[in-house]
Amino acid sequence: MKYIPTIGVECHVQLRTKTKLFSEVDNDARGKEPNSCVSPVDYALPGMLPRLNGEAIKLAILAGRAMNCEINALSRFDRKHYFYPDSPKGYQITQFYHPIIGAGYVELPSGTKVRIEHAHLEGDAGKLTHFDTYSLVDLNRVDTPLIEIVSMPDIHSAKDVHDYCKELWRLMCYAGVTYGDLYNGNMRFDVNISLAPEGSKELGTRAEIKNLNSFRSAERAAEFEIKRQTKILESGEKVKQETRGWSDATGKTSPQRSKEEAKDYRYMPEPDIPPINLSKDFIDKESAKLPLMPKDYRKKFNKTISADILEVLLDYPELMKKLGEVEEKHTKNISNLFSSVLLAEEKSAEYLNDLPSAKDLNELAEMNEKKELSSTSTKEVFLRLFDPQMKTHGAKQIAKELGLIQENDLGALEKIVDIVLAKPETQKAQADFKAGEEKVIGFLVGQVMKESHGKANPSAVQEILRKKLA
Repeated sequence: MKYIPTIGVECHVQLRTKTKLFSEVDNDARGKEPNSCVSPVDYALPGMLPRLNGEAIKLAILAGRAMNCEINALSRFDRKHYFYPDSPKGYQITQFYHPIIGAGYVELPSGTKVRIEHAHLEGDAGKLTHFDTYSLVDLNRVDTPLIEIVSMPDIHSAKDVHDYCKELWRLMCYAGVTYGDLYNGNMRFDVNISLAPEGSKELGTRAEIKNLNSFRSAERAAEFEIKRQTKILESGEKVKQETRGWSDATGKTSPQRSKEEAKDYRYMPEPDIPPINLSKDFIDKESAKLPLMPKDYRKKFNKTISADILEVLLDYPELMKKLGEVEEKHTKNISNLFSSVLLAEEKSAEYLNDLPSAKDLNELAEMNEKKELSSTSTKEVFLRLFDPQMKTHGAKQIAKELGLIQENDLGALEKIVDIVLAKPETQKAQADFKAGEEKVIGFLVGQVMKESHGKANPSAVQEILRKKLA
């Protein structure tokens, strides 16, 4: 019997606000001491009341629009009750009944659409670090503003899990709502997987794989879980509803705890935060701030940049924004420099923060397309545009200073070719070429390049040589 996987993904996205969701405390605790970015609100001391961060509302609107979602004018917060050492309040402030982001969809590069059920705002929990005989609590992350994006179960393969998570990451980064640092947990994925016999109208029992922090991990975990559940079903046993952890080292999932239902959390309206009532004008004003999204760049560059290079570059919003500033006739040339030269550099991550101006990139592409620079020289000038001591000179000036501009004057090139052909050491090569030995043309071109101190245009030189030796 064939079993079909049905997969939904829940994604937690940390919003890039300066302060936390319910207190005026630094929201960026990267590299800081444990429990140093906290307030009495985060500690849940008696009498401490939450104060809603308005910037999180604005970022939630942008996130929703990036996913083609409706924005609900009326939303409100609820208490989700559970006890865990890293949650001092004994409950999480979230949006269960009335989320701010409604239904929408994410379109994958393949064209597959994954529907979004909703996305809601909530405060994050803290972090536990476990040791052999004890655990330590760090509350720096408590009430970091999150949106939890809940997809519909529209995914049916591990590859589409990978592509969905990656495209969602791109959308959130392009919209500017998160830093998108997966290593530091800015986005975390929970993958829900169930299997059912082919043709069945009912879904199987699902298992949820928690806290995946890379696209590859999400794909590998889905692959393993599909195989695990298939094996269970084929043996006539039943899959348990539970949450499971993933280990990159072993490539396996393992059970963590049985899965609670909504009723176990005893949801109730949050009494300390009033409902959020947004006007249409406010929603429209914030929605208008959404920049170009990956789908816009795919449409913009579909005729000038190959799909495989474009999908690589789409992982770097800074590069796509810069390409959008370059003249359309030069985008293919510059995209090749970005993909094959810049991203191959050891310092590429640093370079992304200070890209050359569109003027310099246009100038560089123009010189290359006019054969004023060879492909090798173009790459050299391109990298010099990142050199703090040379970048201010401009592409053309750098090329001149390095002596890289090629000679394209046919009259001048012909004189250099005549000098080379008159030399005794080239006579045998000329005779061999006339006798049909095609490969010696490379030697003759090399002699002309040497005579011109590397400034001759090789293709123009070869054309002149062939005419003279015909």
